[in-house]
Amino acid sequence: MNRFILAVTAGLLAAGVTQAQVTEEDLANDQTMTTQVVTNGMGRHLQRYSPLDTLNKDNVKNLMPAWAFSMGGEKQRGQETQPIVYDGVMYVTGSYSRLYAIDLQTGEELWQYDARLPEGILPCCDVINRGAAIYGDKIIFGTLDARLVALDRKTGDVVWRDKIADYKAGYSYTAAPLIVNGLVITGNSGGEFGIVGEVQARDVETGDMVWTRPVIEGHMGTLNGEESTMTGELNATWPGDLWKTGGGATWLGGSYDAETDTLIFGTGNPAPWNSHLRGAGKPTVGNTGDNLYAASRLGIDPATGEIKWHFQTTPREGWDYDGVNEVVAYEDADGNKRFATADRNGFFYVLNREDGAFVSAHPFVKDITWASGIDETGRPIYNEDNRPGDPSAATDGGKGEVVFSAPGFLGGKNWMPMAYSQNTGLFYVPSNEWGMDIWNEPVTYKKGAAYLGSGFTIKPMYEDHIGSLKAIDPATGEWKWEYQNEAPLWGGVMTTAGGLVFFGTPEGKFLALDDETGEELWSFQTGSGIVGQPVTWDMDGEQYVSVVSGWGGAVPLWGGEVAKKVNYLNQGGMVWTFKLPKQLASVE
Repeated sequence: MNRFILAVTAGLLAAGVTQAQVTEEDLANDQTMTTQVVTNGMGRHLQRYSPLDTLNKDNVKNLMPAWAFSMGGEKQRGQETQPIVYDGVMYVTGSYSRLYAIDLQTGEELWQYDARLPEGILPCCDVINRGAAIYGDKIIFGTLDARLVALDRKTGDVVWRDKIADYKAGYSYTAAPLIVNGLVITGNSGGEFGIVGEVQARDVETGDMVWTRPVIEGHMGTLNGEESTMTGELNATWPGDLWKTGGGATWLGGSYDAETDTLIFGTGNPAPWNSHLRGAGKPTVGNTGDNLYAASRLGIDPATGEIKWHFQTTPREGWDYDGVNEVVAYEDADGNKRFATADRNGFFYVLNREDGAFVSAHPFVKDITWASGIDETGRPIYNEDNRPGDPSAATDGGKGEVVFSAPGFLGGKNWMPMAYSQNTGLFYVPSNEWGMDIWNEPVTYKKGAAYLGSGFTIKPMYEDHIGSLKAIDPATGEWKWEYQNEAPLWGGVMTTAGGLVFFGTPEGKFLALDDETGEELWSFQTGSGIVGQPVTWDMDGEQYVSVVSGWGGAVPLWGGEVAKKVNYLNQGGMVWTFKLPKQLASVE
């Protein structure tokens, strides 16, 4: 614990000085309060848009480093976090479930918290953490052993901790929590282990559970410690007992639409990956094989956990096309209230905000093989020949027919968040152009063991690029411009009223592009691959930008031929903070 922080805190308390408290109003108005960043997504609608325009197309060339902070030690890999900025302090989570408090002026460490992780944790996709939540005098984040920890944000002392799920059964947790109306709301990770996806809500002050909502049909929710309602209808879309280990991990967390008072959570792949075992390869009379509510977006009542609506992006899913990708609330050019989401399956969807009803869908990657399009109801038009083969049809009892499918199982877009500009009305979508050889295999469930029933090898689609940042018109699906990158893009995007689009590359470049043309206006080499999420804020009349650099995540672990292509990239763990000095703000 930092002596300076303790001394200052004790002095202020003795003098009767009230400490700043993060309120529901602060969270609700985060996008417009430019001296802070207190929500993941720079607003609970996840637009990742700042109204700050001090930094703009003309002067961004004058953006310079203000300070850099090292996360230290040997645990430097896979830094996918977004910083939280409040009351002169930056809070940043790091790999291996660490959290840092950093002085916003100087970059000096104030305190550090390291979770004591047990042996035998089973994280799917590296030891990453995507950020914290802040409320009152607490900073809250999740750990790789599927726990939630609330710390005193001034001292780093533990206020409460609670168990999300059993890590020995394959559960973990990596997302930034979401706070709405005094509830801290979380999902879970572990979709490759036959777990059951769930959304949970706790009292932010005590950690006491308020409600739970499993996302796979047949499972019972709870409210105030009592059973509430069943999710879906038992065996309507799942055969036999497979719903009991049905997957659907809610591993990316959620967003909140205040206008409809709705939480929106995405759900991951059904388990096992082998769709033929789940009845999805050949639906039967009375069972659609859709495997609800896996690979879906859900609208949930934040007070009770009841499901208001659902939209399934990939029914009968068989390619690991999770439906977890973020859902962004926005208003279109005609004043319609919409949701947008760029799915792992390669299609960009627009939904109605009132009820999640389908509006439109367009491809946002160049090659999609598993479906020829999306019909007027929002369901895919399958290319059934591109479904991995049924291993039970194999004469030798081995794997089913191998097919080449695109996108690859890491998705046309994976976890890395897109951004929406209120200036241009465009979405800026980090995508990847890759495919995979994929096949199905026999598999049985065993607690704590991988439950895939599939094999795969990711392959690049083009010689000159894999990563592709696209500016997309949500009304038409038109790509206004594209920025191609040799390595896959795996980090978040931010837009500003100054006409800038910020993002980073695995090669270590942190870039600012022109939001209308895609022209590169500024870049800085951070020394390690960027898979983090940039933020910006105003302090003492100067605009600052921060991003965390540190290569890792799923690509080096699961990327097949792509992983070999980027195995030269160095790991790391640095918080880079830049500013535009006042004297250079008007210099051209």
